[in-house]
Amino acid sequence: MKTIIIEDEKPAARRLNRLLSELNVDVAVMLHSVGEAIQWFQENEHPDLIFLDIQLSDGLSFEIFDVIEVKSAIIFTTAYDEYALQAFKLNSIDYLLKPIDDEELETAVKKYQNFGLQKAKIALDFDDVKKLLINPVDREFKKRFTARVGQHIKIINADEVECFYSENKGTYVATSDGRNYLLETTLENLEDDLNPKSFFRVSRKFYVNVNFIKDIVSYTNSRLQIKLLKFNEQEIIVSRERVKDFKLWLQ
Repeated sequence: MKTIIIEDEKPAARRLNRLLSELNVDVAVMLHSVGEAIQWFQENEHPDLIFLDIQLSDGLSFEIFDVIEVKSAIIFTTAYDEYALQAFKLNSIDYLLKPIDDEELETAVKKYQNFGLQKAKIALDFDDVKKLLINPVDREFKKRFTARVGQHIKIINADEVECFYSENKGTYVATSDGRNYLLETTLENLEDDLNPKSFFRVSRKFYVNVNFIKDIVSYTNSRLQIKLLKFNEQEIIVSRERVKDFKLWLQ
């Protein structure tokens, strides 16, 4: 498939290009402004898929569509969620918030591949849009989880969870009493269940509960290490891309 990136921040464009390369997605060109994109679309065959930032250096990327009828599928990549409804009106298949998570990116690419180009218009799921726009204060989050222990079902209250983590393709919950339980879900599926006031995804492998953080220390490559009250099965490292958002979240 022919893919392009439209992103005004060149480091972000290079990082996205690298992540896509790891997913075996070849990027034909990287564009950095509304004007540059319009000119490119006027002179070239339109791609199958566009990774599109919304706020570009010379305006909003929606302005491209005022001039050019773009029939390509679009995966939006942006730091802002207030444009979700406008994105919904276009050929959107996903809306990724920065900093882009590599697993979420892989899911979005697979979503496009599964859809293929069989439909003339690929629409962003309206439920996804609602999730982006609903104020977290107004949302209901899971208050308990269940895990199978032999022939029994263990009920785990959300406020007893120190962290959720992945290991050997399994997803586990670590509780305040020092126990770990295997869950029948994935970290991605947990995203909409967890209250963002308490839980933060610090890396591909971990969601942590702020109420059980014992210490935060500096780590190599501008990262942070988190120490919880009981959990010590693995090191919990805040990935470099999430450090800034994690510090803001703590405030």
